[in-house]
Amino acid sequence: MSSPQSILLLLPSCLPPQPSLARVAPRPPSSPPLTALRFPRLAAKLSPPPLAASPPPPGGFRGCGDTGGSDGGGGCEGGGGADPPDPGDGWWRRWLQALHPEFLLLFLLLQSGAASALAEALGATGDDAGAAWEVRGGARTRLVPDPTWTSYLIAGDDGSKREEGDAKGGGSSVDVAALRRQLERSWRRCTDVAVQLLLPDGYPHSVSNDYLNYSLWRAVQGVASQISGVLSTQALLYAVGLGKGAIPTAAAVNWVLKDGLGYLSKITLSKFGRHFDVNPKGWRLFADLLENTAYGLEILTPVFPHLFVPIGAAAGAGRSAAALIQAATRSCFYAGFAVQRNFAEVIAKGEAQGMVSKFVGIGLGIVLANQIGSSVPLALISFAGVTAVHMYCNLKSYQSIQLRTLNPYRASLVFSEYLLSGKVPSVKEVNNEEPLFFNLSLGGSRKGCKILSAEAKDAADRICRRLQLGSKLSEIIETKEDACALFDLYKNEQYLLTDYKGKFCIVLKEGSSPEDMLKSLFHVSYLYWLERYMGFKPSKIASECRPGGRLEVSLDYAQREFSHVKHDGSVGGWVMDGLIARPLPVRIRVGDVTP
Repeated sequence: MSSPQSILLLLPSCLPPQPSLARVAPRPPSSPPLTALRFPRLAAKLSPPPLAASPPPPGGFRGCGDTGGSDGGGGCEGGGGADPPDPGDGWWRRWLQALHPEFLLLFLLLQSGAASALAEALGATGDDAGAAWEVRGGARTRLVPDPTWTSYLIAGDDGSKREEGDAKGGGSSVDVAALRRQLERSWRRCTDVAVQLLLPDGYPHSVSNDYLNYSLWRAVQGVASQISGVLSTQALLYAVGLGKGAIPTAAAVNWVLKDGLGYLSKITLSKFGRHFDVNPKGWRLFADLLENTAYGLEILTPVFPHLFVPIGAAAGAGRSAAALIQAATRSCFYAGFAVQRNFAEVIAKGEAQGMVSKFVGIGLGIVLANQIGSSVPLALISFAGVTAVHMYCNLKSYQSIQLRTLNPYRASLVFSEYLLSGKVPSVKEVNNEEPLFFNLSLGGSRKGCKILSAEAKDAADRICRRLQLGSKLSEIIETKEDACALFDLYKNEQYLLTDYKGKFCIVLKEGSSPEDMLKSLFHVSYLYWLERYMGFKPSKIASECRPGGRLEVSLDYAQREFSHVKHDGSVGGWVMDGLIARPLPVRIRVGDVTP
């Protein structure tokens, strides 16, 4: 027997007044049901379509009057029905008895279809209705739509939904994730502190692009240098008599003599300070070789303890000279790094980086020295390995430096390429081609040059070999006519230029500036190209100063084009305010020569 609820679904309009079923409308929910939001297919199957009014069976329905009619033939909702409906459930018993078999069969079919649809929808809800699967390797995770956001939630085995980050291992995964986040925060704080202590404020915008590579290589070489220092100090202590009952006063005297004689090298070497500005990379590499040689001599002192003072003095002199050169050239490098004129800060951070390297190097050196003991062969073998690392890191650090100032070689290379192609080569290309040590090109690879040509490199090399900056006027002038011609031609310039015995001789006037020297070198470059490609041959100075002569033509070009090459060079990153050179200390006054 079917329930009254089922009959209500089939024929709602033919029921007697039932306030609890027919008259009370359900309250609309404040928000859509969760099932309807997540499973639209299930909602569509569970929502019954509106039922059309069924035609009355033949003979009419018994026990139910006309709804809303004025006659009294009906007893259901008719306005004029005389007989009231039977109490209890007698009305639907009579209606069921009068029901034809066809309607009963239809009712059973509808009920079975609704049940199967409900079962199908519920089964889909439990499996993968509206769900997506995330596959990671062999693991599959079911994701279901989030009703409150346009995203997916991970469905648990018990049907509950949870966030994706919490579904990978329960409480333990949460702890691991929290620990990972804590470690990341701690690492960020440590790196922030390290950056504040070791790098200039505003890094990387406050320094040049080559600063980081240089600092990293210098840090490694600083560690190697300190290891060598510890080994050499231990050797000196053994040589002076440590552990052999030596008299402390004698040992102290020998030590002071060693250092005192070494200090003289600093005083002597200071007169070559201008050389350090011209070629800082080469001198710095020479200082590193000198320092390692001094360390090697100190390690050998235990073999010749009776020669402690002379060997120690020679080693001390080498170390003092190396320290002077390193301090002088370091300033050149730091000046190039300080793009925001933060010169003092760059120096301070560099010293801090050096202290960190020394701290690490001393610790490693102590460990290595304890393992070596007083064995000189082991000390020499260890020193050789550390020195190899030290020199390699030094070489790489100098290769990474991109000097933007112009010395004679870099200026000749820039001007030669400009005259050849009309383009200014980049800072990196020129620095890679510059020789570091004894005219040996130890810079970067020559492959991949975008602008520099072989002709420009050859021209720069020839110009530097023939250049004589700061020549004496008396050595290049033979007649009064030549002197008057030169002074008349260069009356508006602060230099005199001529070709004398295959040399490009530049005589500087009193008050000449680095910019005047840079202009004279541009003049020399064009004079070389006239000689090389235009067929101009050297002749008497007086004839070359006349209109159409080689000196007159080249000076006219230099006066017209020098401002343009300065502008293009500045755009290319070069410092075009002057030439860094070491001219001979000779100057002339215009009034010294009269017609």
